Amino acid sequence: MDTKGRLVAGSHNRNEFVLINADEVGRVTSVKELSGQICQICGDEIEITVDGEPFVACNECAFPICRPCYEYERREGNQACPQCKTRFKRIKGSPRVDGDEDEDGFDDLDHEFDLANGVSEAGLSSRLNIGRGTSNASGFGTPSELDAALNPEIPLLTYGQEDDGISADKHALIVPPFMNRAKRVHPMPFSDTASSVSLPPRPMDPKKDLAVYGYGTVAWKDRMEEWRRRQNDKLQMVKHQGDGGGGQNDGDVDDPDMPKMDEGRQPLSRKLPISSSKINPYRMVILIRMAILGLFFHYRIRHPVNDAYALWLISVICEIWFAVSWIFDQFPKWFPIERETYLDRLSLRYEKEGKPSELAPVDVFVSTVDPMKEPPLITANTVLSILAVDYPVDKVACYVSDDGAAMLTFEALSETAEFARKWVPFCKKFSIEPRAPEWYFAEKVDYLKDKVHPSFVRERRAMKREYEEFKVRINGLVTMAQKVPEEGWTMQDGTPWPGNDVRDHPGMIQVFLGNNGVHDIEGNELPRLVYVSREKRPGFDHHKKAGAMNALIRVSAVISNAPYMLNVDCDHYINNSKALREAMCFMMDPTSGKKICYVQFPQRFDGIDRHDRYSNRNVVFFDINMKGLDGIQGPIYVGTGCVFRRQALYGYDAPIKKKPPGKTCNCLPKWLLCCCCLSRKKKGKGKSKEKSIKSKKSKDMSIQIYALENIEEGIEDSEKSSLMPQIKFEKKFGQSPVFIASTLLEDGGVPRGASSASLLKEAIHVISCGYEDKTEWGKEVGWIYGSVTEDILTGFKMHCHGWRSVYCIPKRAAFKGSAPINLSDRLHQVLRWALGSVEILFSRHCPIWYGYGCGLKPLERFSYINSVVYPLTSVPLLAYCTLPAVCLLTGKFIVPEISNYASILFMLMFLSIAVTSILEIQWGGVGIDDLWRNEQFWVIGGVSSHLFALFQGLLKVIAGVNTNFTVTSKGGDDGEFAELYLFKWTTLLIPPLTLLIINIIGVIVGISDAISNGYESWGPLFGRLFFAIWVILHLYPFLKGMMGKQNSVPTILIVWSILLASIFSLLWVRVNPFLDRGGIVLEVCQLDCD
Repeated sequence: MDTKGRLVAGSHNRNEFVLINADEVGRVTSVKELSGQICQICGDEIEITVDGEPFVACNECAFPICRPCYEYERREGNQACPQCKTRFKRIKGSPRVDGDEDEDGFDDLDHEFDLANGVSEAGLSSRLNIGRGTSNASGFGTPSELDAALNPEIPLLTYGQEDDGISADKHALIVPPFMNRAKRVHPMPFSDTASSVSLPPRPMDPKKDLAVYGYGTVAWKDRMEEWRRRQNDKLQMVKHQGDGGGGQNDGDVDDPDMPKMDEGRQPLSRKLPISSSKINPYRMVILIRMAILGLFFHYRIRHPVNDAYALWLISVICEIWFAVSWIFDQFPKWFPIERETYLDRLSLRYEKEGKPSELAPVDVFVSTVDPMKEPPLITANTVLSILAVDYPVDKVACYVSDDGAAMLTFEALSETAEFARKWVPFCKKFSIEPRAPEWYFAEKVDYLKDKVHPSFVRERRAMKREYEEFKVRINGLVTMAQKVPEEGWTMQDGTPWPGNDVRDHPGMIQVFLGNNGVHDIEGNELPRLVYVSREKRPGFDHHKKAGAMNALIRVSAVISNAPYMLNVDCDHYINNSKALREAMCFMMDPTSGKKICYVQFPQRFDGIDRHDRYSNRNVVFFDINMKGLDGIQGPIYVGTGCVFRRQALYGYDAPIKKKPPGKTCNCLPKWLLCCCCLSRKKKGKGKSKEKSIKSKKSKDMSIQIYALENIEEGIEDSEKSSLMPQIKFEKKFGQSPVFIASTLLEDGGVPRGASSASLLKEAIHVISCGYEDKTEWGKEVGWIYGSVTEDILTGFKMHCHGWRSVYCIPKRAAFKGSAPINLSDRLHQVLRWALGSVEILFSRHCPIWYGYGCGLKPLERFSYINSVVYPLTSVPLLAYCTLPAVCLLTGKFIVPEISNYASILFMLMFLSIAVTSILEIQWGGVGIDDLWRNEQFWVIGGVSSHLFALFQGLLKVIAGVNTNFTVTSKGGDDGEFAELYLFKWTTLLIPPLTLLIINIIGVIVGISDAISNGYESWGPLFGRLFFAIWVILHLYPFLKGMMGKQNSVPTILIVWSILLASIFSLLWVRVNPFLDRGGIVLEVCQLDCD
């Protein structure tokens, strides 16, 4: 059953499977199936027989092969179907070959002895572009015909080299396989009998091999076969077997036939350790800083402040917590590295000229929920950048998850699929970057740089006009969607939209583009584009984004089952069209790729103000912390821009590196060897049990495929024992035999002979709302449930299974997205991240106590502990930022009178902090302004979002009160950075605003007291003022956000005006000349006034 490009909706639990007719406009055309259209060997169309049916070569599996390829395989090949390996039967009209006598055939006397191969040979020779003339009776061209056919096309060469001693018309034509002009599918069909064709005599060069001058001779054939054999042996190492590229021909370094073979042997990437001149001083300063910390706390604890003991105790507790947090954050940065990829070597290994690409397929996941908060135009640009990626089109499939079941998203994706037919060929023709049209046309750069095609300007203008019309159509859909009809949405053919009820609707799947579906305007194939909306019913926990991602894993496994998956948010478009190739340099590396679970790319953002007021770029984390983790076991997963290995997400352990066999000595006495063996057996008793269990599992794996093939058939009770592995798989992956079978295919691929109808029916099954019940989905398989930040938890579980991850920073940013630049939205985003960390902290998956004895490295554990405990820092941070105001208002201080020793300690402490920051800036490549913005927002977020997240997490754990997070806004276009100055009130603003006010009041009161008390009080005041100003400076971006946009007067001027006005007012009160302080002294005069 063909879907004909229609929406498929259904529910496995309710036994519903509905095909909804699309409109007749033809915006989405039918998705053709693969069977019987194009030959899978040569790529030509399959002929139609006299009966009007397509030619079928194999009656078992109907693998599409044209008649010339069928006859060639029977005559020269292994006479078997390439797919099912069944021997070809003779079809009427084809000549008989060896082995046909044993078959019960039919009488075909006209073609019984047609050894010249007749029409099929002539058709095949014309396709092979071998330059033959008209065939004579024996099927070969005459010498004159050969010369006539060769002269105008190809210069006559002698094995690719001209000889001056031989005239040009006497050269023999020998075209090596790597010099052919056209793509050859079959070898020369007349090479076996070419020696019977007499060629004109010619002079010979004695320096050359005689085999060069005999095109069809045995010597030449042997030489070519030997050359092919050596070339294939050397290139077989790229089949991703993980043998390190070794082979029997490793010593042939000076091979003249393969001058680039050394380049093909090289690894696809390499580590670039940080220079020792940068990293060694950094490590020394860290150790010195730890020693200073010890002396500092020794002094602080031994010297309490008796008259302000409570303030002193609070400050010491806060400082100890800050020190512990710094240690957890600092030591994972001990081994930072960078990486470099070699895309040319990747192409040399897996994209051989004249052969199909051997690059691994990739499924791309895009997730969206609410089209009103995540604009459809942003999602459309992300999808367009995926469809136009620089990767083989038959290796890419894009799945869009609409977790809100919005018809607006469906219609926008339909428009996107139509526009992609024009956009994708334009991108690939002119190699433009980036391939998201919104950002490409908005770039303020010279778009004519490096462009030499004469039609580029004309086609660019036409494409920009097409995109503007596309934007108008999308905007029209958005405007129409804002007014929901009372009866709900209706599709263009009158069918009610299945997702009218967001909380109660069937699963929906729509294949917009496919491998044999809609082509672009130039007739080329497009990557597969699939719309998915999982089933939702009341009473089920759907697990938000993590549940949607797990549904995409299962749908993609049924439809395409690529071994690798890319996960991006709807607002993160592909900025570098070679991003997938960058990831494959790690995943497909023969030596180290097998142990990599995912490749994480840094997040880069568009539309952020130049000063990055709220540290949206997060440069310190992505360019310093993540590089440090890459040197240990790999970076943590950050939720987007990550390429996964499918097998790692299925909960499998990382492959264990086989150790070489140990060497033993035979010279020891036998009794000593026996003792050693006994002791080893006792120690290895537990390990032997584990090995026996693993071996038992491997034996089960050997029979599981047989069991899976018989699931849907009738199975007797006596066969239940053979289905035990199947029951285990169902408990882990669910009751879908097609999906379970796909999990066993490490290199991907869909079941052979499966029809589109059966696959779509199974796809509806795996996205049903009850599919995950009583399985390990969300516990050990897929994205892990239990936290709104499912990314940290998912990466942590994979690292616990022994996998390692890789951090890839290409020269051109791989992905770019939009960030919430408004203060309120930014705080809500940080609140969501912190709430997820708190949920993990109080769960069974907390890295403090989970995963010991597995493959997680200690420093990697430090990093995960720091990523879940950082919200706890909000309490001591809030207390520490309140202390300066309290000290200024009460006249107390947290430090006693400072001695010379204490002064040196404090100076060394601040100096070590400064030097550590400078050295991090040096090897991390970040700017000092980025470091300062990061420090500022650490304080702002710590006293607001982190604090609220901590209380909300405690309420959820103790009282079971769930809190919902708000999806942050994904951009706005009301002017450049208009969203930055938009003020939105939220309760998250109360704590930092309170801190700011009380510290400013404290500064004013402290200065007024110093003015009142005289010169002696200014000395103790400086310490308190420094403390308070430190807090105010860190909260300064928050103050700017509160002030909004000041068109004429800068915010800093307003702040300093308020401070100075307050100070001068106090001074004026102090020295007011109009105030009578002591009165007028009157003296008694001698005059009698009366």
